[in-house]
Amino acid sequence: MTRVIDTQRLVLRPWEPADAEGAFAVYAAPSVRPWIRRDDVPATVEEMRVRLLEWAPDDHESTDVHGHWAICHRATSSILGALVLEHAMQTDSLALGGALAPAAWGNGYAAEAGDALVRWAIHEEGALEVFAIVQPDNRRAAATVQRIGMEWVTELGHLPGGRYQVFRVRHGDLGWEE
Repeated sequence: MTRVIDTQRLVLRPWEPADAEGAFAVYAAPSVRPWIRRDDVPATVEEMRVRLLEWAPDDHESTDVHGHWAICHRATSSILGALVLEHAMQTDSLALGGALAPAAWGNGYAAEAGDALVRWAIHEEGALEVFAIVQPDNRRAAATVQRIGMEWVTELGHLPGGRYQVFRVRHGDLGWEE
């Protein structure tokens, strides 16, 4: 199943192997690296291409809600960033993650894309809730998840690298009636 989510300015779509350079520009950007898992930072464009191929079965064939999305500008088709929904800590709950190319910062793209993906997961796919786990010093990420309606839930102190902030949004938080 190919999943595409459209917003006013963006298209969220599965990654393709041809996107490797654009994906590498996002994940390997020096100002992005501190905020993503170390094992998610590719060393080369070719390593990024291999990772995109590894993600393809989940992104194109899975009937599950989890997966990886390229954030593309609607008018230019350029890759602005990445989003992922994955099962949180071996549960049925979902965790939202993402990265935006530094050149795209400050335009509201991360909030627009994150909001669209969360709404799709909850309203179209039946997810009960979506979490975001944010490093405490990542003020941009915390502000973004709050802009899309997530509320602070707790702090986790047992993860590698220190304490993390946990935010959550549930179906009822999005203002839609059952």
